[in-house]
Amino acid sequence: MSYISNRIGLLLAIGALAAAQSVSFAEPEEFASTLATRSASGPLLWQEPKDIQSRNLYLGSGGTADMPKGPFTFVEEDMGGTNPKFVIKDARGIKWKAKLGAEARPETVASRFVWAVGYYVPVEYFVRSLPVQQRPRHLQRGGKWVHSSGPFENVRLKMDDKSDKKLSAWKWRHNELSPRELNGLRVMMALMNNWDLKDENNAIYSGEGGTRYMVSDLGATFGGPRLGLNHDKSRDNLQAYAKSKFITKTTSEYVDFGVPATPALLSIFALPEFIHRVGLRRIGKRVPLEDARWMGSILSRLTPAQIHDAFRAGGYSPEECNAFGRVMEQRIAALSRL
Repeated sequence: MSYISNRIGLLLAIGALAAAQSVSFAEPEEFASTLATRSASGPLLWQEPKDIQSRNLYLGSGGTADMPKGPFTFVEEDMGGTNPKFVIKDARGIKWKAKLGAEARPETVASRFVWAVGYYVPVEYFVRSLPVQQRPRHLQRGGKWVHSSGPFENVRLKMDDKSDKKLSAWKWRHNELSPRELNGLRVMMALMNNWDLKDENNAIYSGEGGTRYMVSDLGATFGGPRLGLNHDKSRDNLQAYAKSKFITKTTSEYVDFGVPATPALLSIFALPEFIHRVGLRRIGKRVPLEDARWMGSILSRLTPAQIHDAFRAGGYSPEECNAFGRVMEQRIAALSRL
């Protein structure tokens, strides 16, 4: 009986994979050629980082001026997304969205690298220990990381900037972004093993600086290349990050990256989600060679000290900073050799 069940399961898996392959996603050639027709002007995604070698990757885009100031007061729990979050207010009245769990450290680091090479990111900081006044006795989510008393541990704080208004999400396809800059962002996602490239993780903001496009959720980074059954390996996992394949194919025109990879086979039982994630693989495929080289040339201007500081900003130990930094440097070197 178990043999028959296994055979049926295998056939279902093969059928679902075939279905996923036949879904009407854009072919890589279509992705590239469609982007090539877009105007290089318009909404802001990237600004040339002329000061890249002097950028402080420990403090990030907010620097010292925007750092949260205590004491902090609890406002409300945020039930959106898959990670436990809540909103606090600092001494200046600025609101911050606090994220707990496995994404807090890598998201802080990822924001540093994306900002360093010229892309827009929210203002974010990592706090090892966060005392919060008027906190509830229990939160609906995140009990694993929350104690009934005392400060919250290992928290990512994202500024709620009232000068910016979130308009909507943007799509990796069907947008008005510059093709080279968008392709560079695809390289950055592969560099950091960001496999969670759903359109809803992107955001368009409007404010005094104009209309800016961001990848607003960078938490699924620095781990394995896919959504796996073992979530501990899917993000913030040095061993999985180091072992994963960065560049899988190079031609005279294109580069294929290993991220996003096909999700774990057993996740096929959530078939719509599985099919959707198979389709996301195109974001890491057939990136124009010249655009990958362009982003590699920018990344190569970062110093080892800056790379180390980015991981230090996420609360990693000196040993972890060194180990993650070596993998990053190896990947940047691989881009430079293209």
